[in-house]
Amino acid sequence: MPMHELDITIDSQGRVKVHVKGAKGKKCLEYVELFREILGGEIKEQQLTSEYYEQPVEIVEQNKAQTKVKRK
Repeated sequence: MPMHELDITIDSQGRVKVHVKGAKGKKCLEYVELFREILGGEIKEQQLTSEYYEQPVEIVEQNKAQTKVKRK
């Protein structure tokens, strides 16, 4: 399973910025929504990165001879 990271910045005005790294497709929005629920705030601005538009890839079977990849 790939590693996902949240890069969180709080500026001097108390504004919080969250950058999700490693989550492809709509998975990143799930992290942002969870973080928003924890803080109890609202999203004022949202910018999608190129990772949002990438297809998540999942390895479904792996052996020494061959690896099969399933795209969601």
